[in-house]
Order: sequence, then structure tokens, then C-alpha cells
Amino acid sequence: MRRTFLKLAIGATLAGALPALAADETGATYGAGTNAFSLATGSPGELGLLKLLAEEFARVADARIVWVKAGTGASLKLLQEKRVDMAMVHAPAQVDKALKDGWATGKTLIGSNEFYIVGPKNDPAGIAKATSAADAYQRIAKAGARFVSRGDNSGTHQKEMQIWQKAGVQPAGAWYILTKDFMTASLKRANAEGAYFMSDSSTWIMEKGVAPDLVILYKGDKFLVNTYHAITAPPGATPGRDTAEKFVAFVASPAGQKIIGGYGRDRFGEGLYNDEVYARQYDK
Repeated sequence: MRRTFLKLAIGATLAGALPALAADETGATYGAGTNAFSLATGSPGELGLLKLLAEEFARVADARIVWVKAGTGASLKLLQEKRVDMAMVHAPAQVDKALKDGWATGKTLIGSNEFYIVGPKNDPAGIAKATSAADAYQRIAKAGARFVSRGDNSGTHQKEMQIWQKAGVQPAGAWYILTKDFMTASLKRANAEGAYFMSDSSTWIMEKGVAPDLVILYKGDKFLVNTYHAITAPPGATPGRDTAEKFVAFVASPAGQKIIGGYGRDRFGEGLYNDEVYARQYDK
């Protein structure tokens, strides 16, 4: 009985040190230390990279990390509303605006991946012959071939819309399918629909088994490189902000970068993410 009471007391203390979150917003909790903070991100959490980083940090820093599963747009909104202490996102322009507007600080480049345009093996729009991502999208729209979009203001969705703009296309119609869902779920939907989809390389490497009827049809455009940054709330804005800042420093350190650069290599023969040194050449 006493042990149960102590657990409840400790839990209440830690909960008080974190911004208020809805129950369905918590993706997972890592560590059980006294230094608690919350972090919003999407694919790095969904694919397991965050778990490795958070558990190692929790071990060395007596920390407890609450992951809030959210795409880039939602992650930034949570940070702006002071409902999380930090975010890991892939939307550099929005990050720069957040810093300019004063509700985020400490922009730190932590790594990168890239986007692949995948689709049915028979490639009805002929995008394998495309000369750029915009050309691939033009071909899809001209053919009226099915295309799955996350449609959720995530970093992926924002990049997709930038490519449509470059292509001079306003996507709409029965061929353009919105999922309002995360990457893996959207990849499954594209497979079910026999549709094209823009997947980040990390998800494709780990989850391509859920889309056996799809293949990579276009990649290599520098515009498809996807840089990730970490940002925190300003000093004093949220309860766990200072611990979050220490976590960002750990992620950017040689120890954290080794985890990022090596993640997935033992299982898939290639890393799911590139480290900061590689990402820096694309961080414009």
C-alpha cells in the first residue's frame, strides 16, 4: 500500500512539472527520472529513433521524457501554446519564423533524411522519367493518376504543397486522396489505392513491407532533402524547458549524433537518418 502511494505521489509531482496534455496526445514516456520534460515530434518517434535518444539521455541525466506524437505543424502549435517544452521538426522556414516571433529558441540542426516518390510498379504517370520532383508531380496530375496526400499540415504535407506550387498545379479531384494521418498509415493507404505517395526515406526503409505493391519511382532532387531541427520554448516559458535544452545539447553531441547516424544500420544495412554533418550541406 505504501509503495502504491509513493508511486502515485511521484507521478503527481512529475505531472505537475509538465505542461497539460490530453491523454491521447502522449505517444510514450521514456525514463523515470526527476527531470521531466515533454517533446513533440512525428516520424522520429514513430520509427523508434527518439526512444534510443531519450532512454540514453534519461540514463545520464536522471530524466523523464514525455513524447507527444504530432506532425510538424501540430508540434509547432503545441510549442507555441506552451503545451510542450520542445519540438523536433522538419520545416526550416516555419522554425525561423517561430524564432523571429519569439515563441521558440535554440534552433539546432540535428540530422536529415530525404523524400522518395513511390508508386505502383507499372508507373501509369511515367514519373520514373521525370527530371525533377516538380516534373514528377506534373506528370501525375496530367495523367490523373491517384496520389495520396497526408493533408495534415505536417512537414511532409508542407513540402508536398511546395512541390505542387513549383509544378504549377493546384491538386484537386477524385485522383487526389487526403488521409489526414501519419506517414505509415498513409503509405498503407497508397498501397491499397495503387497510388503515388511521397514517403520520407526513413519510413520507407523501415516500413516498406506494408506497401508491397509500391516501389521507389523518383528520388534525388536536392529539393527533396529533409533537414530536422530541434527548438525549445524560451527560458521560463514552460516547466521542463531547461531540461529540454540539455536534451537538445545531448542530441547534437557526438554521442547523440552517433545514435542518429547509426540508427537502423544493423537491421537494414543502411541508416534511417543522416547526421548533422551530412545535413549541414542542405541546411539553407
